[in-house]
Amino acid sequence: MQGFTYVDLAILIVYLVAVLLVGLHFAKREMKGKEYFKGDGSIPWWVTSVSIFATLLSPISFLSLAGNSYAGTWIMWFAQLGMLLAIPITIRFFLPIYSKLDIDTAYHYLEIRFNSKGLRVLGAVMFIIYQIGRMSIIMYLPCMVLSNLMGINVNILIIVMGVIAIIYSYTGGLKSVLWTDFIQGSVLLIGVTFGLIFLVAHLDGGFGAIFHQFTEGHKFLAENQRIFDPNLLKDSVFLLIVGAGFNTMSSYVSSQDIVQRFTTTTDTKKLNKMMLTNGGLSIFIATVFYFIGTGLYVFYQVDGNPLPPAAQQDQIFASWIAFELPVGVTGLLLAAIYAAAQSTLSTGLNSVASSWTMDIQARISKKEISMEKQTKIGQYVSLAVGIFSILVAMLLANGGVKSAYEWFNGFMGLVLGILVGVFVLGAFTKVGNTCGAICAFVAASAVMIFIKYGLPHIAPDFTVSIWSYSIISIAVSLIVGIPASAIYRKVKHDTSKPAPHTTIYKS
Repeated sequence: MQGFTYVDLAILIVYLVAVLLVGLHFAKREMKGKEYFKGDGSIPWWVTSVSIFATLLSPISFLSLAGNSYAGTWIMWFAQLGMLLAIPITIRFFLPIYSKLDIDTAYHYLEIRFNSKGLRVLGAVMFIIYQIGRMSIIMYLPCMVLSNLMGINVNILIIVMGVIAIIYSYTGGLKSVLWTDFIQGSVLLIGVTFGLIFLVAHLDGGFGAIFHQFTEGHKFLAENQRIFDPNLLKDSVFLLIVGAGFNTMSSYVSSQDIVQRFTTTTDTKKLNKMMLTNGGLSIFIATVFYFIGTGLYVFYQVDGNPLPPAAQQDQIFASWIAFELPVGVTGLLLAAIYAAAQSTLSTGLNSVASSWTMDIQARISKKEISMEKQTKIGQYVSLAVGIFSILVAMLLANGGVKSAYEWFNGFMGLVLGILVGVFVLGAFTKVGNTCGAICAFVAASAVMIFIKYGLPHIAPDFTVSIWSYSIISIAVSLIVGIPASAIYRKVKHDTSKPAPHTTIYKS
C-alpha cells in the first residue's frame, strides 16, 4: 500500500494546468452577449453530449455508486434505466418546442408560454438558489475525500478547484466550459473503465467471481426486493425506474445547466443525437461503477485483501485507487474524481451567470442592456458566485455539518421536481395560463414540503418514497393548474390561445 505519492501529485497538477490552458485557448476569441452564454455555433454536438454527461455525473455519484454496490445490491442501478423514459419524452415533446422557439434560457420558455416575466424570474431564482447549494456541496464532498487520501489541506483543494473553474468560466463563457467538460468527461470515462479492467485482472476468478456474487450473494437484486408494488408511494424496482425517469426529465426540461446545452443549436437531429449519446454514456458508466463496487466486495471481503485506511462505504473506490493502483495511475484516477467535480462546477457557474443576466437582470432593467454589458454582468456574476460557493464549501468542510448537508440537499432536491410541473402544464395543455401556473406552483410546493418535512412528524410510520416526488409534483400541478386556468378564463372571459410552438399541439 503506497498511497498517494509525489508522482501522483505531479500528474494531478499537470492535468489541472492542461485543463486550464484548454479553457483559456477557447477563450481567445472574445464573445459578447448571447455568444458568451450560448456559444458561437461552432461546438460539435458530440462535445455538448459529453458535457451533459459530465454535468449530470457529479463526484457524489462517482463516489456513491460504487459504494452502494459494495455495501448492498444493484437496486440503485435500476435508477439509470429511468433514462429510457426521460430521453424519449424529452426528445418527443420538449426539444422540438425549445428548438422552434430558439429560447435563451429554460425560463425564457415560461415567459413566452405564459406571457409572464414574473414566472421567468421565479424559475430563475429557484434554479440559482439550487445551483449555488449544489456547487458548494460538490466542492466540499470530494475535496474532503481527496484530502484524507492525499494528505493535502481540504481548503487548498477547494480553492484550487474553484479558482480554475472560475478562470475559464469567466474568460471564455459557454464555449470554454463545453470543451473543458468534454476533456473532463473523457478522462472520467477512460479512467474509470481502466480501473474496472485493472480490478478484474486482480480478482481470483475475474468477472466470474463478480457474477457469482450476483447469484449466490444476491448482489444484483435482493431476495425480498419488490419488482412492483400496487402502492406507488412505496419503493419497488418499477417505481425506481419511473421515478428516476421523471427526476431526470426534470433536469432535462427545467434545469438551466442542461437546457443551456440545448440552446447551442436549433438543429433537432443534433439535439436528438446529444440526448441519445448522453443516455448511452450515463448507463454505461453507471454499470461500470456498479461492477467496480461488486468487484471491490470480492477483492476485500471474499479474497481477503486488507482494507485500506479511510475505507468507509462512499470512500471505498477512492481508497482502492490510492492504495492499490500503480504509482502514476493513482494520480490519473484521482484526477478523474476531481474532473467530475470541476465539470459540474464550471457548468454551474456559467448557467447561473446566464440565468441571472438574461432571466433576471434583463427583465427588471428599465433599459435594454447592450451585449457588452450583458457579458460583463455575466462575468461578474460568475466571479461572485464562484467565490461565494468556495466560501460556503470551506464552511461545510470545517464545520462538521453532515446533518445540515443532508437537510439542505434534501430540500434542494425538491426544487426542480416542483418547477417541472409548470413546464408540463405549459407544454401539454392549451388551457394553462399564468393564474393556473402560479396556483400549480404554490400547490405543488405546499404538498411536497408537507410530504418531505411535515408527514414524518404527523405519521412517522407512513413513508412516501423519494422516487415518487416528481410524479406527485407533476400530478398536483396538473390537477390544480388545469381547473385554476379554466376558472380564470371563464371569469375573465379570456379566449386567448398559447403562442405558436409553445405546446405539443400544432394549433
